[in-house]
Amino acid sequence: MRQIWTISKRELQSFFDSLMAYIMIVAFLGFSGFFTWLFGSDIFFIKQASLQSFFSIAYWTLFFFIPALTMRQFAEENRSGTLELLLTKPVNDWQVVLGKFFSTFILIVIALVLTLPYYITVASLGPIDHGAVLTGYLGLLLMSAAYISIGIFTSSVSTNQIVSYLLALFIGIFFQIIFSMLANNFSGFVGELLNYLSVSSHFDSISRGVIDSKDIIFFLSLIFLGLIMTEANLASKRN
Repeated sequence: MRQIWTISKRELQSFFDSLMAYIMIVAFLGFSGFFTWLFGSDIFFIKQASLQSFFSIAYWTLFFFIPALTMRQFAEENRSGTLELLLTKPVNDWQVVLGKFFSTFILIVIALVLTLPYYITVASLGPIDHGAVLTGYLGLLLMSAAYISIGIFTSSVSTNQIVSYLLALFIGIFFQIIFSMLANNFSGFVGELLNYLSVSSHFDSISRGVIDSKDIIFFLSLIFLGLIMTEANLASKRN
């Protein structure tokens, strides 16, 4: 665990040293704040003490921002050759993968913590469903973790950060949009399967305050799949 934490701290520090963390946090707060309070189906438009507007925009904002954070995790080290040096140190592949995973996840947690003033402000405007707010944040965290695992996998198979970013988006679009669209055109088992593979169906359920084991299992499975594919790719490089 100490090795994982050491790698996480190093990677998190590199986010802030490169200004990527500041840019991401400011952009995330700017986008989410604008659409939550000022534009579209904002809080004042729906006239309800609810953070659903925020969760809806954060759902899409994080979808595009997370690949930008993960694209350099392995791609840059693949390009510079420092990945081989890292793999020669007394750490195993899983410690490297989890260290990089948690560094990005912690950055997302920091960004979401900074949105808590939205929650406090809305709660002061009227009665708010605190349970739905908590599950909404849980949904964002689970979704973020799933896309982080996909992002570090695409970063591990490329030496180019832009290619890694686009590949992560390409894979993510299937879970974010395409599976849901296809589910509407099929019935029976195929339709149910496609709907189950859609991130939106699980996120919407959780953000409404419904905690279902199938939603949790879906996200945990996607996270595990991304991590194990990344570890397998690193193992092939080590050999």
